[in-house]
Amino acid sequence: MANASGLISPSVPCIRRRNPSSFGNSRSGFCAVEKITKRVFRLSAIQGAEELALGASPSKARAPGLVGKGCKLVGCGSALPKLLISNDDLAQIVETSDEWISVRTGIRNRRILSGDETLTGLAIEASRKALNMAQVEPDDVDLILMCTSTPDDLFGSGPQVQKELGCKRNPLSFDIRAACSGFLLGLTTAGFYIRAGGFRNVLVIGADALSRYVDWKDRGTCILFGDAAGAVLVQACDGDEDSLLGFDVHSDGDGQRHLNAIIKDDQSENVLSSNGAPVFPPRLSSYSCIHMNGKEVFRFAVRCVPQSIETSLERAGLVSSNIDWLLLHQANQRIIDAVATRLQIPPDHVISNLANYGNTSAASIPLALDEAVRSGKVQAGNIVAAAGFGAGLTWGSAILKWG
Repeated sequence: MANASGLISPSVPCIRRRNPSSFGNSRSGFCAVEKITKRVFRLSAIQGAEELALGASPSKARAPGLVGKGCKLVGCGSALPKLLISNDDLAQIVETSDEWISVRTGIRNRRILSGDETLTGLAIEASRKALNMAQVEPDDVDLILMCTSTPDDLFGSGPQVQKELGCKRNPLSFDIRAACSGFLLGLTTAGFYIRAGGFRNVLVIGADALSRYVDWKDRGTCILFGDAAGAVLVQACDGDEDSLLGFDVHSDGDGQRHLNAIIKDDQSENVLSSNGAPVFPPRLSSYSCIHMNGKEVFRFAVRCVPQSIETSLERAGLVSSNIDWLLLHQANQRIIDAVATRLQIPPDHVISNLANYGNTSAASIPLALDEAVRSGKVQAGNIVAAAGFGAGLTWGSAILKWG
């Protein structure tokens, strides 16, 4: 998430771990130490035997987990709200113009939830498209990761997606909240479940509706955000077909002051009016609109994202010239261009759909990937360097091979 440009300066701490040795011998970053491998395999095999003893059919019992097992991306899908809001439309609400917005951000349009549309509905539509491309039935899904910071239900939307998809075996479904880094973290989490837990098919969904938390009178934020959903089906495979080649993830809570939507708390006022006695019942709480220091977030992104991608490349045993496509969180075109320049990635090898949809938070990477795959731009075997960054502050990257 970013708004305005600024000089690159170390205003937000950025941790860079240069020593990949802590990840064992695996080039992917997943631990492959022999003792751990044997232990995980042994425990998972025992669990599988117990499941069979309790009456589970061999086809339904989960395969024993083995850390050396690989995973690959085999399907993708996306979904968008119907309502399109252009820069000219926003100019009727706040003091701005199409030129002012497009020059500073690269954004021209965005989609916003309206009417009876829901974020869960978008997530379901994107998921069905991903499953269809992967030729996987809903009943064959072992895990659903709903990466969103704006769920329709405070307690999470993952189980509702599982229900509406018709997954009759009740696979585990839960939400991951990491805003614009959410999908990237969901992707690495899927890898862990497949490699160490024996899961076969993991559906990773990135979906957000930040329009719900935008102050539409603040031109610094209302021009940036749109709503969308994207999904990817990650599937277990043999180790030599592994497609999640390397990753790097971080967070820095000190940066929260630059980007947040904090809960509104009237407790201090309550305490003063009650002479310190507990107040019951407590007042209803709600979240504030998005607050962002655009210049600081910009500086953070153009510094930390290239470093993270370089670290992921090291762990994958690759260099920047091996990258076929650079796919960043779609926050600001200036950030995308700056990172591409730092990594020496030619403009025609950079995926960007920011102009059409704005910043869709956790949905931005899977949405852009889906469009690139379906248009024939990204093809089987292509190496994609993906990176997410935003609220928390959180950031991370992964080196992927599509298909």
